[in-house]
Amino acid sequence: MPGPSSNRYRVTVVGGGVAGAATAFALARKGALVTLIDLDQPGRATAAGAGIIQPWSTSTDGALYRLYAAGAEFFPELAGHLAHAGVTDMGYRRTGALVVNRDPEVLDGVLARLSARADSAPSMGAVRQLDNAAARALFPPLATDLTALQIPGGARVDGRALRSALLAGARSHGASILSGPAKLQQGRDGVQVTTDDGDLPAEAVIVAAGAWTRDLLRPLRVDLDVVPQKGQIMHLHLPGVDTSAWPSVHPVSSSYLVPFDDSRVVVGATRETGSGFDTVVTAGGQQQILNNALQIAPGLASAAVLETRVGLRPAAGRGLPVLGQVPGVEGLFVNAGFGASGLTMGPYAGDLLADLVLGRKPVPALIPFGWQE
Repeated sequence: MPGPSSNRYRVTVVGGGVAGAATAFALARKGALVTLIDLDQPGRATAAGAGIIQPWSTSTDGALYRLYAAGAEFFPELAGHLAHAGVTDMGYRRTGALVVNRDPEVLDGVLARLSARADSAPSMGAVRQLDNAAARALFPPLATDLTALQIPGGARVDGRALRSALLAGARSHGASILSGPAKLQQGRDGVQVTTDDGDLPAEAVIVAAGAWTRDLLRPLRVDLDVVPQKGQIMHLHLPGVDTSAWPSVHPVSSSYLVPFDDSRVVVGATRETGSGFDTVVTAGGQQQILNNALQIAPGLASAAVLETRVGLRPAAGRGLPVLGQVPGVEGLFVNAGFGASGLTMGPYAGDLLADLVLGRKPVPALIPFGWQE
């Protein structure tokens, strides 16, 4: 059997959202023989996520903040790896971010947090305080009683484009991408992945199936505290308006507004804990989203509603993603539990996990996210 340092080391990745796709790309780029299998389930979080890349204003701290911030810093490096693989578009753009509020004291607290983090976050850029006129010049639909902090390094990424780019990059390095269901069971030589077309032999298996990770692990008598949390996100259209350079908007709450290139503004989101795998768009959910959005940006009232997407975020009960080897199960790894932050953290976490699986170097950044029963 080849060892982790061999270019013939075989790895199967189960799950093709951003976490799985990023892990597969990193593994293939670093020399592994990778097979990714994915059942494109309704409600995949990657396909619905707003794609905000702005971790610095969060009240999260400790190891989770460090992973979050490192994920944002990693995107330019990821773009270079993808370009080397012949993939030039991952749906990423830096357009800045505005943190807005009606209470100057709230923004003072955010500014203090940003200032304390500036030295360790070069991508953040120099934060500026903006009056309402300056903020509305950048995001015209804003309410007239808001002031803002401008974070130049804020960015956004289209989750579907990012996933496609990562899978294309993985293929360019020889990875095989399969569609369909997968089952895990304990075999004589370790964990066995079975598909409709037979078994996938591998020295290592990584389960990165988002909200479905827990169900996949159950046949191995492994219980992971990651459950689906439903998020409804609305896409609005402003015909004839160039929104491509508008910044994302963060009103110091769970709501947000994220512009994209095609006269589109994404607004959200609900956080429906205990939702199970329900993906129904609800009237109450849409009302909540629009109420929050129009309080911040009443100028969006005339926008057309394009669609509402529903994503099932993989929410970890302990508040931290699970990244690492499952104790007592040789060759089995997990990459799951990012909640609402998977599009920022997922690519960087996948790169770190690839090093852990291949034994290339110590990965101390993953220690806080190791398995905890």
